[in-house]
Amino acid sequence: MSEAAAVETPGTENVLEVNNIEVIYNHVILVLKGVSLNVPKGGITALLGGNGAGKTTTLKAISGLLASERGEVTKGSIRYHGDPIQHADPAETVKRGVVQVMEGRHCFEHLTVEENLLTGAYTRRDGKASIQNDLEMVYGYFPRLKERRKSQAGYTSGGEQQMTAIGRALMSRPETILLDEPSMGLAPQLVEQIFEIVKSVNENEGVTFLLAEQNTNVALRFAHYGYILESGRVVMDGPAADLRENQDVKEFYLGMSDEGRKSFRDVRSYRRRKRWLS
Repeated sequence: MSEAAAVETPGTENVLEVNNIEVIYNHVILVLKGVSLNVPKGGITALLGGNGAGKTTTLKAISGLLASERGEVTKGSIRYHGDPIQHADPAETVKRGVVQVMEGRHCFEHLTVEENLLTGAYTRRDGKASIQNDLEMVYGYFPRLKERRKSQAGYTSGGEQQMTAIGRALMSRPETILLDEPSMGLAPQLVEQIFEIVKSVNENEGVTFLLAEQNTNVALRFAHYGYILESGRVVMDGPAADLRENQDVKEFYLGMSDEGRKSFRDVRSYRRRKRWLS
């Protein structure tokens, strides 16, 4: 692990507690099957697993966006600072300080980069000067966005759109950001850059992150704690440093074993060998 990616453990106070939730879509399809997790204040918590594991559904259950997809939390509880939010309106959740950055770099394509960023401050009532200060703060983390601030967002690169989406979330002055698949579709160098910025925002601004990510390798280098989901269940969790050294995680999620790198074909016996489910 590089020194740049080193992380310190945050405090033990949990801002977010997800307790044994089940999520059903269309009153029929059971997607989450008793998911529990805690997000410590001021930390970076990683939600890991392959496509379809339930990561995005977990984030949407927290942010309140499930209803737009005919999904609902049918069991369990989600508490933010001790208050139940599993049935809260998404706008109310944002006012509480929880903002989700959606998978796929959602931007208003017809607006400029700067106009996109300013939409994140739409609900703020603390004056133009404060908003301008935060805009400069975002440009400090994302110098490329300052260069491209007058460009139409739809004509910017994938990396620039991801930066715009994260910057827009920061403009709402969130306490917690739910970050969904920040590495998707980006070159490895850009992925490293995005995660370095997330780390800096976490350390400098005190923003708590819960990030859903398929790139287990990079996520565990920057996170403090991780949960691994599979088929709608948490199958393993622990401090990120411990997960990085866990043999099952190395073999099945990082593609490594004691003999070196393995292909997926080499570990096709994966499902019957998962020791944490036995």
